[in-house]
Amino acid sequence: VVVGFSLAFGDSLRGLIGNPLTFLLFKGVGEQTHPALAPTIPLILFSMFQLKFAIITPALITGAFAERVKFRGYLLFVCLWSIVVYCPLAHWTWHPGGFLRQMGVLDFAGGTVVHMSAGFSALVAAWVFGHRQDYAPGVAHPPANVPYVLLGTGMLWFGWFGFNAGSALAASPVAVQAIMTTHIASGVAMLAWLIVDWLRKDKPSAVGACVGAVVGLVAITPAAGYVTVGASLVIGAVAGAVCNIAAHWRGHSILDDTLDVFPCHGLGGVI
Repeated sequence: VVVGFSLAFGDSLRGLIGNPLTFLLFKGVGEQTHPALAPTIPLILFSMFQLKFAIITPALITGAFAERVKFRGYLLFVCLWSIVVYCPLAHWTWHPGGFLRQMGVLDFAGGTVVHMSAGFSALVAAWVFGHRQDYAPGVAHPPANVPYVLLGTGMLWFGWFGFNAGSALAASPVAVQAIMTTHIASGVAMLAWLIVDWLRKDKPSAVGACVGAVVGLVAITPAAGYVTVGASLVIGAVAGAVCNIAAHWRGHSILDDTLDVFPCHGLGGVI
């Protein structure tokens, strides 16, 4: 509200950052539309939708260093990371004047801005913080409550339709296409993850199915409104297999990425 929305979507300064004074303290952010940013919905609704992206991205990073940071330190990290990393990247990619956007980069709902940025930040954070005291490479750390994992995945899968389809900024054919590609990619990635587990002679698991589904959601996010349903099937299959292999490798390394944020979100976004 103070400056973040301006840094991300304010008047572009050489394609690198938004003018912090454009929407300072939400000046001019109201019920009217904006011809470049939000031609179909009120600008204040667009700002709240974008705030949702900004909130979820540092939350994803948290999964990499869970159990290793004090809460007050985490609050400071979120504030600084949001201003220094997230806002410029959102401007480069999503603002019409951003230099990546000008180069032709397409990111429908956050593959670069959300998942790649969170994944690579998670990789650095896990490396800087080091591993937990009870961490040992190759030793499984099963979740405490599998039904909660299943419940959370179901809520996430459903909510992701708003995440991706909502990026069409209208109840339109593009939004419907995004819903379909999102659903198919996630389902196929879930199956691919389980198949790779089975081929490795590991026992396929409900938790593995959940992780595979999330990987599919991640991978289709930047492409959801641009590709066909058939293409989303391929994207989901590739992401489910590649991210499974990466997560398996990570589990046998000294890198303690608690919830496999980099193998799933970082590589999923890259794919």
